[in-house]
Amino acid sequence: MTSPEPDDAPAVPPTGQRMSSRQLGRSTAIMASGTLVSRVLGLVRGAMLVAAVGLTGAAADAYDLANKLPNTLYALLAAGVLNSALVPQIVRAFQQPNGKRIVDRILTIGATASVVAGVAFTVAAPIMVRLYSSHWSSDQLALATGLAYWIIPQLTFYGLYTLLGEILNARGQFGPFMWSPVLSNLISIAGFAAYIAMFGRIGDPPPPLAMSAWTPERIAVLGSVATIGIAAQALILIIPLVRGGYRWQWRWRGERGELTTLRTVVTWALAAVGVEQLGVLLTTRVMAAADTFAQGSHAVVAGNAAYFNAMMIYIVPHSLVTVSLLTALFTSMARAQARGDTPGLIMEISRGARLTGVFAIWASATLVTIGPLAVRVLVPTASAASVDATTPVLQTLALGLVPLGLMVLVKRVLFVLEDARSIFLVQIPMTITWIAVAYGARLLVDPQWWTVGVAAGLVASNVVAVVLRTSTLRRRLGRLDGRRIGTVYGRSAIAVLPAIVLGVLLMRLVPSTAQLSGWDGLMVAAGAGLGIVAAMGLVYGIGLKLLHVQELDQVLSPVKRLVRRVR
Repeated sequence: MTSPEPDDAPAVPPTGQRMSSRQLGRSTAIMASGTLVSRVLGLVRGAMLVAAVGLTGAAADAYDLANKLPNTLYALLAAGVLNSALVPQIVRAFQQPNGKRIVDRILTIGATASVVAGVAFTVAAPIMVRLYSSHWSSDQLALATGLAYWIIPQLTFYGLYTLLGEILNARGQFGPFMWSPVLSNLISIAGFAAYIAMFGRIGDPPPPLAMSAWTPERIAVLGSVATIGIAAQALILIIPLVRGGYRWQWRWRGERGELTTLRTVVTWALAAVGVEQLGVLLTTRVMAAADTFAQGSHAVVAGNAAYFNAMMIYIVPHSLVTVSLLTALFTSMARAQARGDTPGLIMEISRGARLTGVFAIWASATLVTIGPLAVRVLVPTASAASVDATTPVLQTLALGLVPLGLMVLVKRVLFVLEDARSIFLVQIPMTITWIAVAYGARLLVDPQWWTVGVAAGLVASNVVAVVLRTSTLRRRLGRLDGRRIGTVYGRSAIAVLPAIVLGVLLMRLVPSTAQLSGWDGLMVAAGAGLGIVAAMGLVYGIGLKLLHVQELDQVLSPVKRLVRRVR
């Protein structure tokens, strides 16, 4: 992709003013629609993966560990850095006469690092598998390693996806970044369907692991499916970049010092992610140990694969609404900071906190209430025993939707302020909290609850993050409209109480998981789940209206736009 543009050509319209509610709603709707389709397809993909390798058992956990490696390495090397550090820097660069050259350098350096990291860690696959597992058999290690050779190359394409996507976001082209995962999921669904047609389903309950059945061809098909999808997800973003007027030039060098700030932010952010991934490593070993216990006792216990599937469900409401809102506000906050508008920045922080809180309080209460139905419907190929083992993990994670949204918001504000050092310092007590709760559970409760302990530790760490990072923001910016935010949260908490009571009463009428077997049971679970969600949402909405929580209309704006699009 060569560029006919001169070095000083502007790459995006300059700053613009504070994003209006209409603009926020439109941008959020575009992203939410892409996220909704992607998440629905992702759940279909997850159900087919469970059909292929199971929700619990040795093969499922071997695949999950192999699949975790590129995600973990990407987080360690780039994810938090690229997702949060790049947008403010790119927005600022786009305001400078030489902005395109700076963005070209960022893309050149980042793409090269992604390729090098992908190759290096693929070669190191056996070491990585042993590092994250705990007391696994040689057959399970061999399977995980074979899959890792095919899956770890995703690291390269995750890096390219984020680099290209954040340039699009900084230019105000929000849609492609959120819609391209749809392509990845479609490819994965087709690939897993082909795998099942070739090699069959895993069985229920999963049989003991026999490496003689896992031929190189079988491992190659299963391992390459997702990697091909991630590659397509990244490379398709080239099209909207080119159509939007951006042409990348390969650039290593520029003016002295023009990337100094970015280098400083990235260094602290990498250190923070490194501390976080230490927590991922140690908590994964707790879950892997639970899996080892399950194999020895022939019990159905939630291990790392169950945790992954619970996380996939738990993250849906956060991704659908909270992330879409915060992505649009992130660019707006970066622009406010770039033009020195501190009051405008505080207003955007307040708006983000209030909007995400109104939604997350309801989403948390609803997901905890219908947890068994959510797992049954969204992982339809899982056995009743696996559903029962996974449900407490999901419900525990769901308790943390509110602190998760606030944690992401405050973290992004700190990146806007180029204060990655504070992010690093806060990450230390966060990780200590997560590890302490997880290992405390391992010491004090039965193995069937170890993965639930990991989930509880994650929730506690996010609470710690909100408290400490908010204190940092107060020192930097002064008052943060806390009274207004607290009022909205208090009224929302009151409004959700009758919704919870109604949901619990309705759940008493729903058959047990064991009675919801087969397609008939799946339909009953889906109908009951949707009905309870709708009833709780209606009661919550009425409560918010009666308590005069005006943010309800803004939260519903993207939903209304999606409904109009469907019509």
